[in-house]
Amino acid sequence: MSKSVIHTDRAPAAIGPYSQAVKSGTTVYLSGQIPLVPESMEMVSEDFNEQARQVFENVKAVCEAAGGSPNDLTKVNIFLTDLGNFAAVNDMMKQYFKQPYPARAAIGVKELPKGAQIEIDGIMELPE
Repeated sequence: MSKSVIHTDRAPAAIGPYSQAVKSGTTVYLSGQIPLVPESMEMVSEDFNEQARQVFENVKAVCEAAGGSPNDLTKVNIFLTDLGNFAAVNDMMKQYFKQPYPARAAIGVKELPKGAQIEIDGIMELPE
């Protein structure tokens, strides 16, 4: 099975040797997205809610570039530098996903690239 690289200018460019996403068959593996504004490659804000919204927008852009939507995500991992923001993430997820929601892990971490407070990666299954 061949794999293809997914890229969009509507999400931040990779800041290392990786792709925004890789499609293999009908499965798309999304790299982690942090709250960088695609046009400037700068952090959107220090405010957690603004960072979370930017991350979800970045994830949405990559999903759409792959031919899907956030609702096609079957699994997401959410990395947080403060698990006290867990409820805010739940509220934000309800704005970007419809039921059935994807499987999810929320993981507390010491730090994230560029001082981000949140990062999300995922696996998407596209209809055949």
